[in-house]
Amino acid sequence: MSDTIHGLWVALATPIAADGTVDHAGLVRHAKSLTAAGCDGFVPFGTTGEGTSFSPAERLAAIEAMLAGGIEPGRIGLGTGCPAITDTIALTRGALALGLHHVLILPPYFYRDVDAQGIEDAFAAIIDGVGDSRLRTTLYSIPQVSGVGVPPLVAANLRQRFGVMLAGVKDSSAVFENFRAYRAAAPELAIVVGNEADIGRALAEGGAGTICGMANVVPQLVRAMFTDADALGPMQSVLGLMQGPFMPTLKSVIAAQTGDAGWSRMRPPLRAVDPAIGQRIAAAMAGVAAAKAA
Repeated sequence: MSDTIHGLWVALATPIAADGTVDHAGLVRHAKSLTAAGCDGFVPFGTTGEGTSFSPAERLAAIEAMLAGGIEPGRIGLGTGCPAITDTIALTRGALALGLHHVLILPPYFYRDVDAQGIEDAFAAIIDGVGDSRLRTTLYSIPQVSGVGVPPLVAANLRQRFGVMLAGVKDSSAVFENFRAYRAAAPELAIVVGNEADIGRALAEGGAGTICGMANVVPQLVRAMFTDADALGPMQSVLGLMQGPFMPTLKSVIAAQTGDAGWSRMRPPLRAVDPAIGQRIAAAMAGVAAAKAA
């Protein structure tokens, strides 16, 4: 078992069946295709996976399907953050019972005026409540979406208190100074970035890798960011193509790439975009990839 999430992990998008449930077979196919493309692991039911729109039971059932489909438990880090601490504890325990060790946990995200001590208290209550030394927690900071970030000192204090059970932080703020603040406060933590354009410089400054959404559609280009400085330009180009609501647009691109129109389905309140948008972006991405390979 690895104590940290490191390398190229996909913020996995969630395929939805016509009846509104998770398409388990489609989820397994997608994960296997990304494994073949060089991805190291998966975080289902994070932001890109519409995680807050799925119940704990739905998330655990999807993990069971992934495991039954041959995805190794060490390659899965389930998004378990919920507004209620008791729900997060129960979902995290369920993940561990299935053989997972890694979880990605948002701070409770309804009360947006909480202070740093309150956020630390919440995470401590979760780790104590789970009460399992196998747990490897990655704190999830995406304040522009959740409304509640993870202060660097909170991460440092939790690491000092819980050791390896507090394994890392995913910084999805897209503000590189925040990454540097985590590294300065707790250099022993594995800090991964969500902003693909920051992968190269984060690795150069001691980062552990990425958990990112664009790996769903351009995994080879994301992988190139680890070793090829010239990949930054093409990455910025494909990021620039993603205009409009990110999750619906991303899933529309997957639909275009796979020929499976069902990928465009969203869980309300999110709504699908015009399929032509995904087709246009997928074609443009293919052109960028071809130019990079030339």
